[in-house]
Amino acid sequence: MKKVLFITFFWPPSGKASLHWPLDIIKYLTQFEIKPSVLTVNKDTFGAKDESLLNKVDSDLEVIKTGYFDPFKLYRKFTGKSEEEPLSASEAISKTNKSLAHRISIWIRMNLFVPDARIGWYFHGIKSGTNFLRNNKVDAIITMGPPHSTHLIGKTLSKKFNLPHIPVLIDPWVDIVYYKDFERNKFTLALDNHFEKSVMQNAAKVIFVTKDTRNDFVEKYPFLKNKSEVLFWGFDEEEFKGIEIQKSKDEEVLVHAGNIFDYQNPENLWKTLKERIDSGIKFKIKFIGTVSPKIKQAISESGLNDFVEYSGFLPYKKMLSEISSASYLLVCATEKRHVPGKLFEYLRTGKPVLAFGDDNEEVNQILQEANAGKLFPYESDAKEFFAEVKSYSTKFETIEKYKRENIAKELARIIDPKK
Repeated sequence: MKKVLFITFFWPPSGKASLHWPLDIIKYLTQFEIKPSVLTVNKDTFGAKDESLLNKVDSDLEVIKTGYFDPFKLYRKFTGKSEEEPLSASEAISKTNKSLAHRISIWIRMNLFVPDARIGWYFHGIKSGTNFLRNNKVDAIITMGPPHSTHLIGKTLSKKFNLPHIPVLIDPWVDIVYYKDFERNKFTLALDNHFEKSVMQNAAKVIFVTKDTRNDFVEKYPFLKNKSEVLFWGFDEEEFKGIEIQKSKDEEVLVHAGNIFDYQNPENLWKTLKERIDSGIKFKIKFIGTVSPKIKQAISESGLNDFVEYSGFLPYKKMLSEISSASYLLVCATEKRHVPGKLFEYLRTGKPVLAFGDDNEEVNQILQEANAGKLFPYESDAKEFFAEVKSYSTKFETIEKYKRENIAKELARIIDPKK
């Protein structure tokens, strides 16, 4: 049996959506003769917690937790927030907030923390990882990013113990989309590019969760062509067993799950929804997760305040229940390399998916292949979606490949090519 060390910043009880891939993949890897261990932090202070996710962690799984320097404790003090108050990603980088404290905080984050604000975990991770690897035989190190500082820990341990390193990039690195419209100085960019390239060069294999991100990296680093693969984000079939489906009321419900940022604002959609309501259709818009100030403002200006429910963060199972009970599901891609993770859970519900994304052929292909919905450019009013909605009927046989059990099998093959 092969043994691997997973290094991931996010781990239960963190409620961060990006922990679901490693959490589920680790759960299924044992079926394919791969024994994982996990190196993580003792507490993620940034976002909301989901204690229910602890139930998914096998009691036999070895989890090593470390401390780390947490800059968000300083951020809270600087911006006047309480020590235990969860932070919102969509608000923390919003340009709508013009306060001096907020603008200074963003400049510090963009220019002094390289590659990201979790770099304070690096030395703690190296120390604990070294202690573990000295006492345990491991065949490979797998790291999850963002935060991409996790990959630096993996690279250092890989070189120190002569072990293959397999970084998994959920999002791009140097030009990740939430750096959009923010200035980073030349020294910061040069250092970040150096870190990115060094990890790519050292890696035995690099895994991306979208085809377009892989293509982008291969264009930047041609040597990745023969040592990179795509394993989609996917969904966990087991989580949909016993999901509570709420009885439908005499109204249509459009649900968006996850964070939605200023730059994901389909402004003309809100006008279309107001027109539907004004025509006599009972309609509700429900947001699960955080919503940026700019989008809340656009919704308000469209006269939709009385028809919107901001549910905030919900435990994972409750979120699945909400999207499974919706009439329609809204997803907003940020750029052509972005395939939102929630899209795959949306597909599993079988509900029509209304997607926005400029020049995002990958999301378009996924939706068309599954006949699950339609992608529109951000400037569109999406009226066509509601006119054609009865023609969307998800082909469940086409989404079998997105089950995380099947994705874990592919990762096992990468770890042990003899399988």
